[in-house]
Amino acid sequence: MKQLSSLDRRRFLKVTTASAAAMTLPAAITQPVTAAERKAPMIVDTHMHVWADDPDRYPFPHPYSKEFKEPDHPGTVEMLIDDMDDYGCTHAVLVQVIFHGWDNTYTADCVRQYPDRLRGHGLIDPTDPNVADKLEYWIKEQGLHGMRFSPIYYQDGRNGGDGWLDAEETHKLWNKAAELEAVFNFFISPPQLPKLETMVKAHPDVRIIVDHYSQMDLSQPDPEPDFRRLLNMAKYPNVWVKITELSSVSKSKVYPFEDAYPYVKRVYEAFGPDRLLFGTGYPGSARKAYNRPTLGEEIALIRDKMPFFSKEDSDKILGLNAAQLWDLKPLA
Repeated sequence: MKQLSSLDRRRFLKVTTASAAAMTLPAAITQPVTAAERKAPMIVDTHMHVWADDPDRYPFPHPYSKEFKEPDHPGTVEMLIDDMDDYGCTHAVLVQVIFHGWDNTYTADCVRQYPDRLRGHGLIDPTDPNVADKLEYWIKEQGLHGMRFSPIYYQDGRNGGDGWLDAEETHKLWNKAAELEAVFNFFISPPQLPKLETMVKAHPDVRIIVDHYSQMDLSQPDPEPDFRRLLNMAKYPNVWVKITELSSVSKSKVYPFEDAYPYVKRVYEAFGPDRLLFGTGYPGSARKAYNRPTLGEEIALIRDKMPFFSKEDSDKILGLNAAQLWDLKPLA
């Protein structure tokens, strides 16, 4: 047996001693840790909803529910920052919560409060004839970085139907997005993806993100036709997909949602690691209230649980891809 050199022995002892110590420490001590402590690359939560706790200043004009008054649980930006700090999440992209409707003031104020750590996507009424002007206002004057559209709420004729998605007048909105370099994300069902494809083909300079695997329902008898619609979008280089909400996509609904992995792998193989994004949904204790995994568990899904992601892949998905999309810089 080859003898170890003095340097190799020291290295061996250092590694084994550290490993033994880690195994004996309680989880509460070893986790969570900050990004600085583990010297991790950027971690960007690209799908974060926050809402205000001051309805007088930031009301809740829910556009699809006149009966809505206030959320059942708190979800402030301060809760978010605390949660991010606990788990080494360096940045987040705020996506306007539907509670606040078309008034993106709270989202914009949060981004102004934490400009180095947050980016913001608002909501604007897609049926508004002045929707392109509204986009320009929120981007240019209020400092947002993109918009979310939710065709899923307009399926089957609801709320006036989803004809606006690929309507002729909608091209004006997309042209404005290209001019402003805005990012669009879409909360969309698989049967609506062909309409989105029409716009994607016509506007290759507009960066598009499909939220939550297009809300694929893996519990249906044959999800394959819907799934193929999503995979079809991979041929467009300006389309990204969020690996998010496995808790709703999975049939089991049980962390770590292993029944969804074969489908995640196919999205990964179709889009590649450079066009996948990480995100969660709710801040701090609101995760538990809405039966979601902790931020640490969500990060572990990408970093540790899915065996087909390499270390380089997970670094891209957890942060590097988002840093390029939203021009985010490492924290000092």
